[in-house]
Amino acid sequence: MIDAPLAERMRPKSLDEYVGQEHLTGSGAPVRLALEKRQVPSMILWGPPGTGKTTLAHIIASMVDLPVRVLSAISSGVADLRSVIQEAKDQGRIILFIDEIHRFNKSQQDALLGAVEKGWITLIGATTENPGFEVNNALLSRCQVYVLRDLEEADLLRIIQRALEEDVLLKDYDIDLQETHALLRFSGGDSRKLLNLLELLLTAAEEKKLMITDRLVEQVLQQKMAVYDKSGEQHYDIISAFIKSMRGSDPNAAVYWLARMLHGGEDIKFIARRMVILASEDIGNANPNALLMATQCFQAVSLIGMPEARIILSQCAIYLATSPKSNSSYMAIDAALDAVRKTGDLPVPLPLRNAPVKLMKDLGYGQNYEYAHAHPGNFADMEFLPDALQNTAFYHPGSNAKETELRRWLAARWKAKYGYDKEG
Repeated sequence: MIDAPLAERMRPKSLDEYVGQEHLTGSGAPVRLALEKRQVPSMILWGPPGTGKTTLAHIIASMVDLPVRVLSAISSGVADLRSVIQEAKDQGRIILFIDEIHRFNKSQQDALLGAVEKGWITLIGATTENPGFEVNNALLSRCQVYVLRDLEEADLLRIIQRALEEDVLLKDYDIDLQETHALLRFSGGDSRKLLNLLELLLTAAEEKKLMITDRLVEQVLQQKMAVYDKSGEQHYDIISAFIKSMRGSDPNAAVYWLARMLHGGEDIKFIARRMVILASEDIGNANPNALLMATQCFQAVSLIGMPEARIILSQCAIYLATSPKSNSSYMAIDAALDAVRKTGDLPVPLPLRNAPVKLMKDLGYGQNYEYAHAHPGNFADMEFLPDALQNTAFYHPGSNAKETELRRWLAARWKAKYGYDKEG
């Protein structure tokens, strides 16, 4: 172990050494309780890099005294999975840890289903991506999902202090920890990166003496915060700049921030998903084709991959940036949700209720319903909202060509129905 990186040398071997994630490993928390009962379920550990997913998986395996097999979704395939499953069938239950399980495709994930269901393997999958998007529903339903949170500053300081006190190599140095701000900032909350940075600082030591200051950290790293870090603060700052550039109709800035993310190795599906959201939230009915374009972009980059996916992402980003903008659909659903919270479960008007049996029809369900297609212009002069919300307008068309046309169309029908413009 003396030749291993500091982060590996300091990897906790027990829950008592494990730092952070008290909501999972503290007294009475679900993972600790499962370990105490020796009843560990298959699970997905979801959280940012460096928060302890791999470490927790190895601690779990050691505490239940089961053999553990480790696969990386980047380099492993179905044949590797089948080999582990066959080993479990022949020799007994195995804990299978799969790092970056979100990178397994559907057929690879499906290969796990039977073995997990039959209990041949206890699966522990680690992912930095939302498992609701990236893990098949069938597999997800067979696993507990545990969310690992970003490490707090106090957690990171504990990790540094433990390394200074316990690591066999660091103890050979006279280290004066004067400042920690830069160390914490450049680590981005990633404990592995934090320890790697600490180890890197040893190159600046003179005669085994080292005073750690913020300035020293910046000098040794020879980098500034502008460097893209897909697992740290820059990940969120740059995707925010990308979204705001498209929302602000600036295709040049949008392409620049897209290039920053691609150059930094950002997940192309993460970028595409955010464009799907923007297409509805910020463009909506001002250009309904934007959502179709963004959805097709997501499907295309998922099929094609890099490097060609960069062209598809660029085309979509420019299209969204140059589209007319409207947040009226976003505002409408939030207004409707606010009304639901304030008014509760209002009864559905009788004419709108389903009447599958005679008793319901006798009670008035479905009576006096006006079938829109039986009226001129396919417009029925009736109220569709609950009585307490009659005449309420949640949707206010935006001031763009498409929704101005919609406004005129709705205004004519609202005026015929209510005698006035419902928006007014």
